[in-house]
Amino acid sequence: MIEAGFGESAPFSIGIEEELMILDAATLEPAAASHLLVRELGAGTLKTELHASVVELTTGVCADVDEAVEALRVLRSAAAELAAANGLAIAAAGGHPTAPLGSLPVVSEERYEAMIRTLGLAARRQEVNGLHVHVGVGSGDECWERLESVLGWLPVVLAVSCNSPFLDGVATGMLSNRAGILSELPRGGSPPEFASYAEWEAWVERLVSFGLMPDYTRIWWDVRPHPRLGTLEIRVADQPTLLDRTALVARLVHALVVDAPARRTLRADYAQNRWAAARHGLDAELIHPDGSRLASARELAREWLGVEPPQPEATELLGAAELVARTLRF
Repeated sequence: MIEAGFGESAPFSIGIEEELMILDAATLEPAAASHLLVRELGAGTLKTELHASVVELTTGVCADVDEAVEALRVLRSAAAELAAANGLAIAAAGGHPTAPLGSLPVVSEERYEAMIRTLGLAARRQEVNGLHVHVGVGSGDECWERLESVLGWLPVVLAVSCNSPFLDGVATGMLSNRAGILSELPRGGSPPEFASYAEWEAWVERLVSFGLMPDYTRIWWDVRPHPRLGTLEIRVADQPTLLDRTALVARLVHALVVDAPARRTLRADYAQNRWAAARHGLDAELIHPDGSRLASARELAREWLGVEPPQPEATELLGAAELVARTLRF
């Protein structure tokens, strides 16, 4: 069985991970310097990612969204200060607007090099950045029940967070190009249907026994169990530029995990809604999670947030060069 820490933290406690870019301060091009930040600020709160120009900021277990966001504020400030002292800059967006996909150096660690050997270009193209929200749950069964319940609402989370409108320097018309790039990975996109947490666990162990993946962390679904941390991990969101947007997305995710009605999500509806959210953001017309009607992503977001959600950050951007400049204004 997979080692699990469900129930070890308070019910519905929260942790947040932000994937931020490291840029050359003069050129605003990606800089392979994640090792510098992790070494100087500590591997417990900053972590390497596949690409050496990305660093992950990680909170501890927090009681609520406000506490987690304040922890990120401190981490962002510390990372930006250290970067500036070394001729670098920290930037936040769903992806760099002009860097060609597949061009960035990979961190020299065996786990990442093995990923490249196994997945090839699909892995190298993962030069996109996401916001991951972990919510503590009491058991594996509760984790899977909550996964099914929130799944139908995740296109709304994507619509609120869209922040990667450029691909290889081109405005593609998609507000989240990251969503499509993530789908290139095996075990990406929507989780398939399993009858229970135990059935999912058995499937993971079978794939591991076949040598198809080392462990469950090589599952890149939009939402997945994270047994070791005792959480449900929601991974669908683009990385926001402004911390206020991170807070908005985290509040939406947390509310969904706590209160979304229990229901099975039709995967065909999910695929349609995921694409529409990536294309149109809050203007997307989505199949309501209950399957009964169409509703705008804006309407569905308002239902959970209690306020009119601001337009996704991607829609405010006039061009790739401006986006690079704005990513530094976090």
